[in-house]
Amino acid sequence: MDTLSTLAGLVAFPTVSRDSNHELIAYIAARLAAAGGNVREIPGNIPGKSNLFASFGPTTGQGIILSGHSDVVPASEPGWITDPFHLSARGDRLYARGASDMKGFIASMITLAEQSKSIPLTRPLHLAISYDEEIGCVGVRHMLQRLEAEGFQAAGCIIGEPTGLRVATGHKGKIAGCICCRGESAHSADPSLGCNAINLASAMIQETEALQTWLRDNGANDSAYAFPHSSVHIGTIKGGTVLNIIPERCDMDFEIRHLPGDDPAMLLERLRARAAALTQAVRGSGRRASIEVRVDNEYPGLETPENSPIATRATQASGNAETIKISFGTEAGLFTKTLGLPCVVCGPGSIDRAHKPNEYILREELDACDRFLRRVVQT
Repeated sequence: MDTLSTLAGLVAFPTVSRDSNHELIAYIAARLAAAGGNVREIPGNIPGKSNLFASFGPTTGQGIILSGHSDVVPASEPGWITDPFHLSARGDRLYARGASDMKGFIASMITLAEQSKSIPLTRPLHLAISYDEEIGCVGVRHMLQRLEAEGFQAAGCIIGEPTGLRVATGHKGKIAGCICCRGESAHSADPSLGCNAINLASAMIQETEALQTWLRDNGANDSAYAFPHSSVHIGTIKGGTVLNIIPERCDMDFEIRHLPGDDPAMLLERLRARAAALTQAVRGSGRRASIEVRVDNEYPGLETPENSPIATRATQASGNAETIKISFGTEAGLFTKTLGLPCVVCGPGSIDRAHKPNEYILREELDACDRFLRRVVQT
């Protein structure tokens, strides 16, 4: 089966992050086992969700890992011109949810594995497919913990997120969580009898804006990124019940995307110091208040030297010697942190087409990815 046919099979599984990926993983596992791979399903802590890890070729510690995620974002937005879970061709464009992000790369991974006996492989080829990457690189952590416990070794890893087959050696790390503000309810006729949690949240928004300004003026700077500084962002606000009650709760989801030169612990400590000062002032006036800066998910950034063996191998295979840095995050930093593996990010398609209606990949991009991966294992 060629890569295009495989992609059609993969996108037909609607593996939105909130749903099970079991059927897709079983389908891929059967394909890889039939190709002669040593295939393992590695479950996480969420029912119906599994990772997959498969190995081909010699059993040395100098293999290359190709990594992709099985989940996709929802396809409920208006504007789709095709069925998002059916691969539809219009000219050179192949439309489907996950076509670029990132089942196109996984399809090429499967093609390479099924051709591995005819190459032949001089070093191990490992395929890693994880779940729930889109909601914070959740599933891959369980797979990496298992591999670490087993003493697994490899020479490097290529994450196949869509980069137009340009080799990315860096991306920012991420912290996501909640600034959870608690005040004291009262009748709005006399606000002095309560503490307005939305007002506390407003003060914390001002602090995030001040922190962003500080990062611009004093933090790390890397012109390889479209936004060259670390960033702080408030994404959602939920607070209050009805108009005539002083709100006692207000929760804000926040995000920090940090460059390697900025200490994320220091950035969090600045937010927490401001939260402590605000609550102390309110309590001094006799009212109840608390602000928690809670971290719900985080992953490290990626900073791989351009002259590292895995970067050199990938750039030679891609035919593009110039490396880039990308604005979105991946599981690459977790591979480095947990297993000590140098990583790069390189895959077909474009991130600009992902997470929106009418996601697509080009036929020639799939063909180019097939050639790229074959050269990776032959270099």
